[in-house]
Order: sequence, then C-alpha cells, then structure tokens
Amino acid sequence: MQTPWRIAARAAKSAVAVARRAQSSSSSSSSSSSFRPLSHLTEDEEMMRDTVRRLADEEIRPLVRKMESDKRIDQGLLKKLHESGVMGMEIPAEYGGTGANFTSTMIAVEELAKVDASIAVLVDIQNTLINAIVRNVGSEEQKREYLPRLAGQYAGSFCLSEVVSGSDAFALKSSAKRDGEHYVLNGSKMWISNSDIAGLFVVFVNADPSAGYRGITAFLVERDTPGLKIARPESKLGLEASGTCAVHLEDVRVPASAVLGKVGQGYRYAASLLNESRIGIGAQQLGIAQGCLDATVPYTLERKQFGQEIFSFQALQHQLAQMAMEVECARLLVYNAARKLEHGEDVMREAAMAKLYASEMAQRVTSKCIDLMGGVGFTKDYPQEKYFRDCKAGTIYEGTSNMQLTTIAKSIRQQYS
Repeated sequence: MQTPWRIAARAAKSAVAVARRAQSSSSSSSSSSSFRPLSHLTEDEEMMRDTVRRLADEEIRPLVRKMESDKRIDQGLLKKLHESGVMGMEIPAEYGGTGANFTSTMIAVEELAKVDASIAVLVDIQNTLINAIVRNVGSEEQKREYLPRLAGQYAGSFCLSEVVSGSDAFALKSSAKRDGEHYVLNGSKMWISNSDIAGLFVVFVNADPSAGYRGITAFLVERDTPGLKIARPESKLGLEASGTCAVHLEDVRVPASAVLGKVGQGYRYAASLLNESRIGIGAQQLGIAQGCLDATVPYTLERKQFGQEIFSFQALQHQLAQMAMEVECARLLVYNAARKLEHGEDVMREAAMAKLYASEMAQRVTSKCIDLMGGVGFTKDYPQEKYFRDCKAGTIYEGTSNMQLTTIAKSIRQQYS
C-alpha cells in the first residue's frame, strides 16, 4: 500500500516551502542543521498531517453525530480509514503498511481527535498497541498473515484489563492450558476498546499461574474463533462511538502457533508498549483540547454583548491566552516524548508527563470553553459538550493520573539517588 501523503508530487510543494528550504540551506550548519524546533515537521510529516486533516474534515466530521447516536463507528468510514493508510501507519511497507515514523502517528491521532476522539482512539490503539506488538514480537509467519490484514481490513483489540486488574494490570486471572498442539483459553476481559468491530484480538492470559505474572502469555485470536464472545458495549459518558465491551473466553481453542512471541513473556511485551500508548493518549487529549478551542474562539469574535464582541473583554482574552498556552505546552510534551522514543531513548518519564499533563489540560480547556460559550455551550447544538465528555477518559485509561504521578516520582528518586 502506498502512503497517500507520499504519492503527492514533490514538485507540487508551494513556493513558500521552496523559499524556506533555500533559506535553510544558506544558513550556517551550526544554526540550521543542529537544531529543529519540536513542532517543525518534516516534509513527509506535513503531507501526512494535511492528508489526515482533509480526511477528518471531509469524511469524519459529517458522521460524528450519527456515530455517537448509533454508538458505533460507521463501517464505510472504517473502510476509508484503511484505504487512507492511517490504520497501518506503524506497519512496514513490506507488509502492506505505510511505514510512517512514530511522530507521524501521533500527529495523525491529534488531527483526528480535533474532529472525533472516538476515531482517534481507534487509530491510536490500532497503531501503538496492535500493529506494534505484532510487528515487534510476531513470528515472520504471523507478520505476513496479520499485518497486511491490519493495514487493509482488520481493526484490532488489545485484551489486557480484567475486573481484578486495572491499575494493577498484571494481576489477571484469565488462563491458558496446554492441550497437545493447542491451548484452551478461559476468562473474561473488561473495558476492551474496539472489541465491537475488531477482527483480531491480542489476548493476554496466564499460561502458568504458579509463576505469577511471569506466566502471562499473549495470543492472537480471530473474531470468529468458537468460544470468543463479545458482550454489549458499555454505556459511557463519552467516546460513545468507540465500542468498549467485555470479552469472554469460554474454552477458546487456538493452535500453539497463535502464541505471540514467547510463552511467559506477555507481561514484558505489554509493559514495553505502555510508553507508546501513553504518548498516544497525550496526542488524543491534545487534539481534543485544540479542536474545542478552535470551535470556541470564532464564537467569541461573533457574539456581542454590551455593544461589542465578547473577545474584546480583557478578562476573556486572558482566559483564551491561558488556554492557548496550555495547549501548546501539551503539544511540546507530546512531540518531545515522540521524538525521543523514535531515537530509542527511555521515555517512561516523558510519556507519563505527556499523558498526565495533556489529559488534565484537556479537562480544564474544554470546561472553560463551555463557560465562554454561555448557555449554548451547555447544549448539544454545539460541539463543546462532546469534547468535554470525550476527554474525561484520558485521566483514567492506560494508567490513572495518580499512576502517572507515581511513575514520574520514581524517576525523580532515581535521578537524585
């Protein structure tokens, strides 16, 4: 699959971009080549951002309210997401993906969340969890079997959480018992995103309970496998188009070849993906806040009170300035974490900071935007209330805010010990 933003002819770049490159090449190497602002995108990243932005505006925006009412992602839109390449950004081109870098994925998630966070969640999970784990630890046979389907057909679902294992993610009770050349899986998973539409499930169960978390093993399970049952979607405060269901394993029989990676290494694989996932949630929250702010500022320029636009009141200006600053701070945290991860650095601390700050910032910004809209902000005729509801999950999933603070505190202790 060719990447849409790479298909565009390089010659079609604007004269402004050409002039910018010429200016850059004439600058001294010490000032131009040794430093790149975090928000300065590469040519490929810019093309990708513009492509995803058009996709969000033209294909997603008209369906947002319908999908929220239906509590389900439109199947025609899901097909377009695959065709656009965003469902396979973390998949190498040789397996049918777009082979984009991690920062590109985060920019795509941000752009999608500006319009509909439910779609951003879908694309984020698909890339940072499903595509990433199959790409990183799957056998060559598994990669050739599933990566092309994930890029072009399947949505994926990451089945880790259980009733007894939330923040303590590895206290799970679901089991896998060896039976000749097969394993039999039993148990229940809770709060599983995308499970209503997923074609492939990455399921974490314990193949050796006596070994504790060291018995946890990952399996690839297709949707039509007998014994795999998807419960009805949860009724949620926000992210209503993003299906969140319980997944029940009732004597699910899979071949030994369905083991993803090595037996007993599931805990390590899941933990290794947390940083990517947390940065992704930071990008989701960044997009929600930016989208809400973008929908609010024009209203303040049009709405008149006491004979003048409400934007002219200094108190309101200061509130908007504060929000714009906080959104930009979140963007720098998210982009910095993404860039460092691309360079192979340990980003446990940066990922926690990005998720924590962006998710709490989004709550502040969306709430304040509703205040600035007045009475209409409290109605569903305007999008601010949806942004407000959608952002709340950001402080909960993939580790609560308190868990992020604990992670950051541990890194501080290590730094000063």
